[in-house]
Amino acid sequence: MAIKNEPPNKQTLNYLLKRAVAEVISEDELTRLLKSGKTLRIKEGLDPSAPDIHLGHMVTLRKMRQFQDLGHQIVIIVGDWTAQIGDPSGSSATRPMLSAEQVKENAETYLKQFFKIVDKNKTEVRFQSEWFGKFDLADVVRLTSKFTVAQLLAREDFSKRFNDQKPIAITELLYPLMQAYDSVAIQADVELGGTDQKFNFLVGRELQAMMGQRSQQIFMVPLLVGTDGVQKMSKSLGNYIGIAEPPEIIYGKTMSIRDDYIMTYFELLTDVPEEELEEFKKQMDSGVNPMTLKKRLAREVLGQLYREKEAKAAEEHFEKTVQKKEVPDDISEYAIQHEITLSQLLAQSGLAASRSEAVRLINQGAVTVDNEKKSDANEIVSKGVIIKVGKRRYLKTI
Repeated sequence: MAIKNEPPNKQTLNYLLKRAVAEVISEDELTRLLKSGKTLRIKEGLDPSAPDIHLGHMVTLRKMRQFQDLGHQIVIIVGDWTAQIGDPSGSSATRPMLSAEQVKENAETYLKQFFKIVDKNKTEVRFQSEWFGKFDLADVVRLTSKFTVAQLLAREDFSKRFNDQKPIAITELLYPLMQAYDSVAIQADVELGGTDQKFNFLVGRELQAMMGQRSQQIFMVPLLVGTDGVQKMSKSLGNYIGIAEPPEIIYGKTMSIRDDYIMTYFELLTDVPEEELEEFKKQMDSGVNPMTLKKRLAREVLGQLYREKEAKAAEEHFEKTVQKKEVPDDISEYAIQHEITLSQLLAQSGLAASRSEAVRLINQGAVTVDNEKKSDANEIVSKGVIIKVGKRRYLKTI
């Protein structure tokens, strides 16, 4: 029997349904459910094709925490079944075929970051394989019989690829149905996610009604624009701020966002009151130095991920290394054992993800040795020098 919750007051309800919200279907029905005191099952799917979470995910995670604080049940669906299928057409770089072991490893890393924001003790974690592992061909046929190909081709990306005569694998058409069945399997009252999932959410809503359940409410948050100020935040695009990154990296990347997105980040990622945000807007219009507001933003974001001491140290690191252009005191050291080129050193020390990225950084003029910009990736590095990559990463050779 569901536990009765204390219905939220008008102010709390307004904050939940309006702040950092793109669309709710249906807002009137969800409002009624929230006021009823019923414990709602709030569903969100976890795609284990990648292990890391960035601030774009944090918009949704913060909403989950708000629902939890009101006494509702968060249910995380780990898409282990669909991740092992992958994208057989090869057209989706973000949906590789994964082994069961890769899925497990990614899910564990993802959930560890997930619980930086969401209360672990109030979260139910479910794996798709719990129900799809029991599916046979007859179950699949019954599921596909619920919808037509025309309905599925109404999804924008499918429609575009169909019109461009690009291949669409039959398994791809199954993904919306499988996500929809997840809602049936856990009897979701609300499905939470970004606006790019609207079609899939609606399929879930329709399938629940067909299966004799009450249709889930759809709760969508805006997609956070990345640090490039152009496309949505994505690790594959390199415009992301990872929530598991070191505090000084998160702080520095936050300081690099475009000025015209400062207020958007405040609205989607912080609990700074609306009255104060209005004051910030006035300050921006009056020509205040954007760095002042970015510092506040970085502190607000870090305060949700790390201890106050670590957030303060990150700010001091930024002021020293970027504003004052000083070398940090806690610079990492790397022991040179044999003759090594600059690109090899960057890749082996972790200052670059790979040798090719190291070459790219050097060609872009992003690498200095003892304050001298370098352009030769094959230059031999000596001991006792300080290497700087970008604005924030340092290394001393020993």
